[in-house]
Amino acid sequence: MIARWLDDRIAYDGSQLRAHWILLRCGIAGDAVVAFRGPCDVRDDELADLADLAGPGIRGDDMLHFLMERFDDATLENAVLRQRLLAAIAGERLRALGHPVSRSGDDLWFDGRKLSISVATKSAVSTLMHFALNVRNAGTPVPTAALEELLVDPRAFAGEVLEALLAEEESIRVARAKVRGKGEA
Repeated sequence: MIARWLDDRIAYDGSQLRAHWILLRCGIAGDAVVAFRGPCDVRDDELADLADLAGPGIRGDDMLHFLMERFDDATLENAVLRQRLLAAIAGERLRALGHPVSRSGDDLWFDGRKLSISVATKSAVSTLMHFALNVRNAGTPVPTAALEELLVDPRAFAGEVLEALLAEEESIRVARAKVRGKGEA
């Protein structure tokens, strides 16, 4: 898997959560995760999670986004597991910095306020995942927590999360290749 920080500020509206967006935007073919900073305002016609249609909307003036595409996951369940792995890694990194964040499914919380948004879905050729943390609380439709109040630098934090995610992916690759099947000599 290839990971990359994108210097451009990108306004996330949900249209980025589609097959080959990373290839077309960044020239990365294959399994990849990119991180970038920018506002978020997901249009109703781009909502992947149908439960969000009846909600207050998904918005924020300044967020740290992670967008992943994988071509070997095959199932949506695998994508959801990777989504939760990314949320767990982000939560682990924040706790290592001394912040008592909690995780519920694919969401991170701080002081009873929502710190992240996340969704996993599937295209005809790949699985896709978006995970984002509020950098600032401005423009959010629900009570939120933000990296700014935790005094966490978004760019440096993104680098730590991407590095930890790549290490996990490599560890998974090695773990599945070093075992033999039961009954094998």
